Amino acid sequence: MISCKELSVEIGPQKVRILDRATAQFKGNALNAVIGPSGCGKTTLVKAMLGILPGEGEVYYDGEAIHDSADFQGKLSFAPQFSIAHELLKVEEALRYALDLCVVDTTIKAERLEEILRRTGLTEHREKRVDSLSGGQLRRLGLGLELVGDPQTMVCDEVTSGLDPRSEDQILTVLQRLRDDRAKSFICIIHNLAKLEFFDWITVVYEGDVVFQGTLDALNAYFNIPDALHLYDRLNEQPIDVWRQRWSESKQTAESAEEVPPPEPAAAPKLLARPSALSQTLTLLRRKAVLFKRDRGYWLLTLGITLGFPLLVTIFAMDGLPQLRGMAMNSAGGFLEQMQDNLRFRIDALETASLVTGLILFQVILLTLMGSNNGAREIAGERDLYEKERFAGLNPHAYATSKLLFTSAIALGQGVWMTLFVKLICEFPGPWMPQTLILILSCVSMTAVCLGFSAIFGSADKASLLSVYLVGFQLPLSGIVLALPDALVWICRPFINAYWGWAGYFSSMIETRFYDAYRLETTEAVPSPTMAVIVLLLHFMVGAAMVFWGCQRKRWV
Repeated sequence: MISCKELSVEIGPQKVRILDRATAQFKGNALNAVIGPSGCGKTTLVKAMLGILPGEGEVYYDGEAIHDSADFQGKLSFAPQFSIAHELLKVEEALRYALDLCVVDTTIKAERLEEILRRTGLTEHREKRVDSLSGGQLRRLGLGLELVGDPQTMVCDEVTSGLDPRSEDQILTVLQRLRDDRAKSFICIIHNLAKLEFFDWITVVYEGDVVFQGTLDALNAYFNIPDALHLYDRLNEQPIDVWRQRWSESKQTAESAEEVPPPEPAAAPKLLARPSALSQTLTLLRRKAVLFKRDRGYWLLTLGITLGFPLLVTIFAMDGLPQLRGMAMNSAGGFLEQMQDNLRFRIDALETASLVTGLILFQVILLTLMGSNNGAREIAGERDLYEKERFAGLNPHAYATSKLLFTSAIALGQGVWMTLFVKLICEFPGPWMPQTLILILSCVSMTAVCLGFSAIFGSADKASLLSVYLVGFQLPLSGIVLALPDALVWICRPFINAYWGWAGYFSSMIETRFYDAYRLETTEAVPSPTMAVIVLLLHFMVGAAMVFWGCQRKRWV
């Protein structure tokens, strides 16, 4: 069973110690309760033992030192208070996808699914969506999801918090049955002291330290109280140093195993083979497809901007379409001579070239905005769920890959449709392939960068805000519409998606009259489509690296 020695946690620049040299030994094949006043360090103690919070000290499981949360995989699971499962999934789907992520054998998965539904009392609710479950049913589902990997020990953060007394009793009865029938061990952070009779072993945390461990009867005797409801009043009568010293002396003189349990060696659980990263990636993509289909607001927004933004470009181009078509119909030789000899024609040509460059830039800016919408909230919005699944064995690379593939697929479709719609309506000349590739990469690369922000930042709002700022600065920093100082041009431009999207698309028109008209106004070199593709691919690679790095870091929200 899990134990810790001299475990401390400090937070903030001032290194405030919120857990101070805590030592605890939990019992195996038992229900362990962790109690204490609000803010005393209960959750901190548990999360520090699990490696969710960084701490200093020693942690052991069945006598073996634990150095990382990965050492717990297959042996221990953690059920957080919130973020149980994706709300748009059905109960059975949530359990089935969780099984697909951590179990390979299909026979075992089928048997375990039915057993979990039966043991948690969710069989009759298997077709209900998660967002329609009651509080008690959500707690049951949370337990079921943690039973997927058949861990020997389960840690539950406030498993009965917010439930009515009857639902509390039902949940705790489920835990007792799992203890008795499957020899499971539970560590439960709880607030309701009236429910301590369900537990075999009680740990009291006070002001960042463990000040008692034992049975309910031993607790009442130790603190000289008639029942546990008087515990917090008694704790407040003395400072932490007094309780710490008293508990230290009690442990030294204790002879009864009831008061200080000896370490209990347990048979190592049989660890099943985990699915490969590729298998997990495919499972995540299947689940994401189901969630996308059911999230009507999200897919309607995505469809709306995918169809609406190209229409917006053509609306702005409407007044200039006759000029565009007229220039496209002129012969090349006559066009060049007219530009040189006819001042009026020269002015019209410059205006048309300006319109073309503006429309191309408008397309690219809108595609970067689509990319921001694709990626900014995708990971940060479900970070707790991801961390919980990673704790259970989800490969971070599989998760990052699935997000990149899904969002890039949407961006690819948006780039193709933007090219197809605008090119056909506005009759832009030039080769289809490079122009389509440029617009696809403009959207895909911005999607990857914004997805990287989503992976790095713990808050979806922060990631979205930064993504919006990035898109907002694309226009002025591109230097296409507003001139930049020469010293800043090639400092900023390598990082500006919009510039390379515009340059690659426009330079693909080098054999057209539009390009000749543009060259009348400026002699500045325009990078080739090949160069633009290379830079946009580099942008995508940077974004992908941010995604993988951000998903590798632990960030419990």
